[in-house]
Amino acid sequence: MLGTDWLARFSRKAEPESAWPLPTMRISARSDAGSVRPVNEDSVLSVRPQDPGQMAKLGVLLLVADGMGGAQGGEVASQIASQTISRDYYASTSDPAKALKKALETAGKEIHRRARKDRNLTGMGTTCVALVLRPPYAWAAWVGDSRLYLIRRQQIFQMTEDHSIVREMVRRGMLTTEEAGQHEGRNLVTRALGCHRKVEVAIWDQPFPIRHGDRFLLSSDGLHDVVPDARILELAADGEVEMATAKLIEEAIQRGAQDNISAVLVEIAHQDLTPRPAPPTRDSRSPKEVMR
Repeated sequence: MLGTDWLARFSRKAEPESAWPLPTMRISARSDAGSVRPVNEDSVLSVRPQDPGQMAKLGVLLLVADGMGGAQGGEVASQIASQTISRDYYASTSDPAKALKKALETAGKEIHRRARKDRNLTGMGTTCVALVLRPPYAWAAWVGDSRLYLIRRQQIFQMTEDHSIVREMVRRGMLTTEEAGQHEGRNLVTRALGCHRKVEVAIWDQPFPIRHGDRFLLSSDGLHDVVPDARILELAADGEVEMATAKLIEEAIQRGAQDNISAVLVEIAHQDLTPRPAPPTRDSRSPKEVMR
C-alpha cells in the first residue's frame, strides 16, 4: 500500500505544470463477462471532459466497479456507481481529492437506497476503484478489492490496498502474500459501496506526481486474481493500450477466470511522441524505486 510518507516524497518531485503543455492520454476501457458468468456485473468508465475549463480543474476520470449481490443486483450496483460518481465528481466545486471521495460516498448511499426500495436488489453492492488524472498529478479513491497499478520504467506497483478478509489476515501475520493468493476466501471483501449506508472510502493522502510514459491500470479481481503481477506487467507495459487490454482479458480467460474481467489502461505522454529505447528492467519492486 502507498504510505503517506513516500507519497509526500513523490509530491516534492512533481514536474511543473509548464512541462505539460499538450499531454496526451491514450485510454482503453474493456470489460468481459468471461467464460463462466452469464451476466457481466462489472462496469468500466472513462470520461475526458470536452470543456477546457472543466478539464483543467478536474481532469480525466477513470473507473472500474465490480458489482455483487442478488438477481441483477451486482449489475445495477456497478452501473449506479459509475453513473453517480461521474455525475457528482464533475458537478463538484471542490478539489479533485475531496470531489472524488464525496462522489464515491454518494454512490454508496444511492446504491443502499435503491436496494432498500427494491427487494429484488437486497444485498447488492459493488467494489470500486477510481483514478483522476490532471497532469502533473493523479488522485485515487477506492473501496473493496478492485485495484490500481502503476507501470513505470518496466516495473509494476500496486497503488491500492485490498479491503478483504485475506488482506487483513496477511496484515496480522496469519497468512503470507503467496498463501493469500490461493486462499478460498480471497474474494470476501470487508468494504463495498452500498452494503451499508455509510462506507469508509480510501484515498491517497497526497496527490501523486505522474511522469511522461507512466501507465496506470485499473482492474477488477477477475483479472488480478488469476493473472500474476509479473504477467500483467509483461502484457500492459508496452504497445498500443487497446491491444494490451484485449490481451489482459484474454489471458485471464485462458487462466480460467471464474468472474467477470475488467481493465482500464491509460498511457500518459506528450502529444508529440518520440520513440525512446526501453529502459532496463529492475529487480526491485519497492515503491521507493519509483521515485528514482
